[in-house]
Amino acid sequence: MAATTAPRPASAGIMQLVLRRTGSALLTLFLVSTVIFTISGLLPGDAAQETLGQSATPEQVAALRHEMGLDRPALNRYAEWLRGIVQGDPGQSLVANMPVRDIIAERLPNSLMLAGITALFAVPLALLIGIVSAVNRGGTLDRSLNIATLSMVAVPEFLVATIGVLIFSVKLLWLPSIALVSNEATWGELLRSIALPVLTLTFVVVAQMARMTRAAVADQLGRPYVEMARLKGLSFGRIVVSHVLPNAIAPIVNAMALSLSYLMGGAIIVETIFNFPGLASLMVNAVTSRDMPLLQACAMIFCAAYLALMLFADVVAILANPRLRAQ
Repeated sequence: MAATTAPRPASAGIMQLVLRRTGSALLTLFLVSTVIFTISGLLPGDAAQETLGQSATPEQVAALRHEMGLDRPALNRYAEWLRGIVQGDPGQSLVANMPVRDIIAERLPNSLMLAGITALFAVPLALLIGIVSAVNRGGTLDRSLNIATLSMVAVPEFLVATIGVLIFSVKLLWLPSIALVSNEATWGELLRSIALPVLTLTFVVVAQMARMTRAAVADQLGRPYVEMARLKGLSFGRIVVSHVLPNAIAPIVNAMALSLSYLMGGAIIVETIFNFPGLASLMVNAVTSRDMPLLQACAMIFCAAYLALMLFADVVAILANPRLRAQ
């Protein structure tokens, strides 16, 4: 009699899938690092030229470039930079003449705070709009919400920020037009200072997240199991909460991850308009001053945050949908 093979535990299969997706994310991050280093090296000018100004002689620029190590082969500089990134030391700022790690450590908490507060308002609001729109699909409320979210998607961030400043800062004098972040400020003062950036980002993020949530919930509402549950006498609210939302959780989390990744990398315009001391505005300053180590480190943080959110959404989808575990 042939021996039967014991079935593999489900938890082991899930862990293997998660490890495989994590490896893919790390490989993607490595490939992204080569793209970031290459593209940043193609920018016209460099830190030596920016530091000395246009009146500097070619000999002075060449001497400073040698002192900064900018004349070394690109492959050697990339290998050294990548080794430092892996070790948590992205190098020395060419302009500020201090460790990039210290500069980022001062700005990163501000960006995380802005993203966190925005997510605290945006995620529940987007879920509410998306679910209500899907439940009332085809009705007047659904059409109104669709028009509203489409209009919100079409409006660019700088226009939302400008209108917010004109209304709440210039006309009503309720909120400051510049987001000043201070360690001595109370929570009330801090929230008032960053209210306009949070409002702008919420306006932009909610629309896309709500539309993707509506699509996921509406798709599940059209499935046969919903009709079967209604024939069994279950209330519509219980069907939505107990059956539809658990089955729609994977695309909803994916929509949330996509939207929240924008808060880290796509807030450049908002931070610049409101002069918010975050990581995005720091990267803009690094581009202006051609501070390549700082620019590359900021770009790597944005890409790593995006990949981490996508990996989280992927893991949630695997846990929520047994069919994905066979892939």
